[in-house]
Amino acid sequence: MSEVISSKDFQSKVLDADKPVLVDFFATWCGPCKRLAPVLDEVAQEMAGKAYVYKVDIDQSPDLAASYRVNSVPTLVLFDKGTIKNKVLGAVPKQQLMGMFA
Repeated sequence: MSEVISSKDFQSKVLDADKPVLVDFFATWCGPCKRLAPVLDEVAQEMAGKAYVYKVDIDQSPDLAASYRVNSVPTLVLFDKGTIKNKVLGAVPKQQLMGMFA
């Protein structure tokens, strides 16, 4: 299962990370988010050692959702060296998630 991080962890785990980081902005009440969770876990396993995958609960960290203009969930954002490299809205197929790293 992908680790859920909060505002206090975001700087160190995402913005200062030494590898690309895929962040899933989600909500516990979101059906598509629940369907996407096992797919994200597969991506995290396949990218182990090459990238990190974290989740941010928008209800627990509304400041992060606002900062990154997350207006719907799930929203997936790929960060590299603290910069947004890619952003996808919705529960997308695994192949599309893996393609975000290309």
